Amino acid sequence: MSDQLTISAEPRERAGKGASRALRREGRVPAVIYGDKKDAEPIHVEEKALNKLLATGVFMNSLVMVDVGGKATRALPKDVAFDPVSDRPLHVDFFRLAKGAKVQVNIPVVFVNEEESPGLKRGGVLNVVRFELDLMCDADLIPDQIEVDVTGLEIGDSVHFSDITLPEGSESSITDRDFTIAGVTAPSALKSSDDEAEEGEAEEGAEGEEGAEGGEEGSSEG
Repeated sequence: MSDQLTISAEPRERAGKGASRALRREGRVPAVIYGDKKDAEPIHVEEKALNKLLATGVFMNSLVMVDVGGKATRALPKDVAFDPVSDRPLHVDFFRLAKGAKVQVNIPVVFVNEEESPGLKRGGVLNVVRFELDLMCDADLIPDQIEVDVTGLEIGDSVHFSDITLPEGSESSITDRDFTIAGVTAPSALKSSDDEAEEGEAEEGAEGEEGAEGGEEGSSEG
């Protein structure tokens, strides 16, 4: 499960672009906490503290305790806007979580036991279709990653969603199909040699047919 993160915040007294620019000049980032059928709460956080959380790589999939004047709110980051030039964070949206809430998150996929795949050992290539899974998770049980075991996969085999086991408290947000996560495909060199072999067999078959036709014509003339 992703670690619970913490960030301190202060109430945002003024709204508008001018007020937001002033906050950014002071090293603060405007933000808002919303959700759980309560009024939105405008706040601002320290840019350095936010960047530290962003650097963890799990910020968007983690519970964050937002401490506003000593009052902690359990939230999930929903969006971070960045400056297109400097890449500095401009604004953060936090979604307030009710007790027992389920949240929709994208969890990264990690492939394990590649050395146990005969297809990969033969030089096959792991073709990843989904690098993340769109899941509904208990807010207190958000996994860091989902492991996909490729043991036994041959060239041409695929891993579908039904082939994996999700951790407790997680389920797929996609319920209308058993989608493909990854597959083992033949390397280009092997594909080329197979194609050449098929072409050779086709040519041999055509030559054989021509020879048979010629023989039949000769016997009828005799």
